[in-house]
Amino acid sequence: MTVARGLAALAALLCFVSPAAAALLEAYGRLPTIEAASMAPGGEMVALIVTDGEDRTIVVRNLATDAVVLRAFTGKAKVRSVRWAGDGHLVFVVTVTSSGPPDLTTTQREWAMAFTMDVKTRKAAPLLKNVGNAMNTIYGNPVVRNYRGEPTVFVQGVTFVNNQGRISLFRVDLDRNTTEVVEIGGPDTRDWVVGPDGEPFAQELYNDKTGQWAIRLKSRSGRPEAVRATALLDPPSMMGLAGDGKSVLYASRDDKGRPVWASVQLDASVSAPSMAAPGNASPIYDPQDGRLIGQFALVGDAGDYNFFDPADAKVWRSVSAAFVGSRVQLRSWSADRRKIIVRVDSPTEGPAFAVVDIASRKATWLGQEYVGVNLEDVSPQSPIAFKARDGMALSGYLTTPLGKAAKALPLIVFPHGGPAARDEPGFDWWAQGMASRGYAVLQVNFRGSDGFGDAHLEAGYGQWGRKMQTDLSDGVAHLAGLGVIDPGRVCIVGASYGGYAALAGATLDTGVYRCAASYGGVSDLKRMVAWSREKKGRSAFRYWTRFMGSKDGQDETLVKLSPAALADRVTIPVLLVHGRDDSVVPLEQSRVMAEALQKAGKPVELLVLKGEDHWLSRGETRLQTLTATMAFVEKHNPPN
Repeated sequence: MTVARGLAALAALLCFVSPAAAALLEAYGRLPTIEAASMAPGGEMVALIVTDGEDRTIVVRNLATDAVVLRAFTGKAKVRSVRWAGDGHLVFVVTVTSSGPPDLTTTQREWAMAFTMDVKTRKAAPLLKNVGNAMNTIYGNPVVRNYRGEPTVFVQGVTFVNNQGRISLFRVDLDRNTTEVVEIGGPDTRDWVVGPDGEPFAQELYNDKTGQWAIRLKSRSGRPEAVRATALLDPPSMMGLAGDGKSVLYASRDDKGRPVWASVQLDASVSAPSMAAPGNASPIYDPQDGRLIGQFALVGDAGDYNFFDPADAKVWRSVSAAFVGSRVQLRSWSADRRKIIVRVDSPTEGPAFAVVDIASRKATWLGQEYVGVNLEDVSPQSPIAFKARDGMALSGYLTTPLGKAAKALPLIVFPHGGPAARDEPGFDWWAQGMASRGYAVLQVNFRGSDGFGDAHLEAGYGQWGRKMQTDLSDGVAHLAGLGVIDPGRVCIVGASYGGYAALAGATLDTGVYRCAASYGGVSDLKRMVAWSREKKGRSAFRYWTRFMGSKDGQDETLVKLSPAALADRVTIPVLLVHGRDDSVVPLEQSRVMAEALQKAGKPVELLVLKGEDHWLSRGETRLQTLTATMAFVEKHNPPN
């Protein structure tokens, strides 16, 4: 199988002309040119979410004729996903930040809405419309099943019973443009699984107060509880249909506390043997009937696809072998799994999307993920390993400026969010943007990061602002010892938990950094925990306190670890950037920090982004954030 990378297909697809010489930071900081891609079941068409760096458009392209058959401009709308429902309809999900009804939530949150579009008529309509006692927002992702011989969409939404919201299951007939309630959930309903035949198969329940969790399966006697557990933290989680299509899959833990996947059948009398599940494993389902067909896990620096059917495994081996030296990720495939959309992340050229045709043994490039980032704009990334001061083995990634020797470089420490998340190998627009200005960029998977086993994750419990923080500076010391970086020219930049880490670097782990920049970071732990409990529920509260090591929301530990309470310790410039529509970490957190620094007479800048959320979903404000961050770092830690 041979491929030749090019942009002609993308130019024909988008039908717009990109700037001839885009600003370097603009190339990294704008939205990806291709954000998502989906293959039609018949394998003849692909649907893409594309941008011009600012606005989004849904584009459908016929692969045989190379013609664009639909172009739907969505503007500033935050289109999160697109998929096919048969070969004639698209289903796409859009989110908005808004406050909901008082009986559902008392704070702004990210609400999702689903729409369908007829490819021939080009008419779009919301999936939940004209349904009595129901909201127009959805929970989870829409699923497609062949119901009574027709592709049918199933979606979860909220219906009201006695003025109380219930997560319920809806069925949408696309050809007739009708929506009906299939089943109304109870007070503790959290999720549904739809069987291959389009009938509701299972219901998941969880009580946030008591920690009672259960799965109810459809049977002749109603919905008996097939499996149950009590867990205030880390309850089991229903995942979807098992491989046989007759049982439901759920994630749990074995008697030794190790993560496993198990399944339970309709009569609840037989539980299938558990299968091993790496800590960061995710299921792969059949695109048509929803059955489990494999799993994916990022093991170390490599992505491991494990398909249960030998034929599927053989196909994937041939696909990944066609792109030697690149990280290949499955994005979508046809119903017969003979045409596959992959994201190919080249260490020298950056990421791009391609369609692989198994029958013809050819690949066709759809285009680069970031048009404007050329061969000479991708800085090399390499894995690193070192030991923390207490001897714990840690790993991460170091990006160094292209064309510069890895010696005495200025450094930006770039911790990830979460904290129960991880940095992955491959192209990172923010890290690449910083490296393009002449900085080495260090991303550490500190203790408490997910995806490295339970021991690594649990080592972070109670270490918020403590060893989770010094793991970062231990990484700095490691690079300094190798002579790769200049320890006198180090700044720290982070978002979300990484934003907290940046502020903690200025207050708790001082003497390491010359400047600190935080996007959407936590600064006052006591306020954050109280806000989380009131607005997000007990589960969110428990998540925060587990890592912070506090007994409750009034624990003085929270004050001792709060950068806002330690503003008098700051000796370096601080930049605070926050989205006004942030529904994960409220804007108040940056304002409190700014006020504390100003009161202490410390240098601080506060930039509030209008209309931006926690994830930098808008092109204009994403670029604004990267530009402001680099101007700040270059001022206080010049690269030369």
